[in-house]
Amino acid sequence: MRGAPYDQQPTSMSSSALKLTPAQIVQDLTQRQQVKNAFRFFEDNSEAITEAQMRICSIPAGPFSEQERAEYLRRQFLEQGLAEVEIDEEGNCIGLFKGSASHPLMVVSAHLDTVFSTGTDFTIKKMGQRLLAPGISDDGCGLAALLAISEALVRTKTKTHGSILFVGTVGEEGEGNLRGVRHLLTKGKWSGLIDSFLSFDGPGIDRITNQALGSRRYRVKLTGPGGHSWGDFGVPNPVHTLGNAISRLASYPLPKNLRTTFNVGKIHGGTSVNSIPAQASMDVDLRSADESELQRLDAYFRRAVHEAVERENSLKRPGDASLILDLDLVGERPSGQTPPGSPLVELAREATKVFSVDAQLDQSSTDSNVPISLGIPAITLGAAGSSGCSHTLDEWYEPENRDQGLKRGLLVALGTVGLAE
Repeated sequence: MRGAPYDQQPTSMSSSALKLTPAQIVQDLTQRQQVKNAFRFFEDNSEAITEAQMRICSIPAGPFSEQERAEYLRRQFLEQGLAEVEIDEEGNCIGLFKGSASHPLMVVSAHLDTVFSTGTDFTIKKMGQRLLAPGISDDGCGLAALLAISEALVRTKTKTHGSILFVGTVGEEGEGNLRGVRHLLTKGKWSGLIDSFLSFDGPGIDRITNQALGSRRYRVKLTGPGGHSWGDFGVPNPVHTLGNAISRLASYPLPKNLRTTFNVGKIHGGTSVNSIPAQASMDVDLRSADESELQRLDAYFRRAVHEAVERENSLKRPGDASLILDLDLVGERPSGQTPPGSPLVELAREATKVFSVDAQLDQSSTDSNVPISLGIPAITLGAAGSSGCSHTLDEWYEPENRDQGLKRGLLVALGTVGLAE
């Protein structure tokens, strides 16, 4: 399908929208009957939208196990009447809302995966308006927004100039390493055709994520001969070595004005208290608001690991086997930003002001990292409501004022692709 019919020269916004300021675009949209109808759809169907969120969040979607949830989304897109509905080679679920023209083509997305394994209990519990379940907010409320906006456009028979590609992405969390959006933008049939990108991730409407937080994630694995804690003392110890490397990392001189973080999130190894482990491993997350600082932290960490291994091996007894180091980069997220003065960011700010909120620009690690790194204007928005205990089994979400997030997202999408004349 590449190049037919999506073979026109891309533009970032509709030609009619480019004649107006972002404030004028938003003001004009809020006066259009099609937009008013869509707003009313969100208000009248608030309970149905919450029920849809509960249904999709009850479907397990652990890392690399998003297939069942993607299939559910595919059925919803088909029932709504979106075009070219499919699950692509990487597992993303895609549906196209066709405008009168191929471009501008905007992606509106939310991620399907959670940080929780498939064996987790995803049963939804209710306490008043509060919904409790793993992933109910991250990114259950984003997926609910995705379905609500696509259905509102279809139900109200909204006519757009450009087109909107609705996408449920895989692999946003953890070791997924943004594999879904990477495939969409660099390898899939839509690569090279997308002009702008909007993702919904989490709650709230007070922030606009236009800056991509870069990160590097490593798995460090050490293998040695192992032995008895008394009789073989002096044999290189993988756990001791990891401890030495962690201590060195903890002493990293953090910059004062650039937020930079490191975390040892998982550590494994050993069989008993009186055995020298034959193997140990740890997973490490490195992040910085600045790419050059991230590179410095990355180099410091790798050097700390190698020096810890060299030190342990230098202390071994004659004839003992040395530790073997396996240092793997298991995740890398690019940094960058969609400039604050770009039409997309300004449009999002003006759309937020409709609800008497002055949104703050934000930096985070989301699906938008990839399009930003490719030069595609991209932002991530909250889907309104409130939440807490994210990435824990006690995660919760309250849909109060959810319609504001849906309306804001709709204004940004329509302001980008334009309403048909």
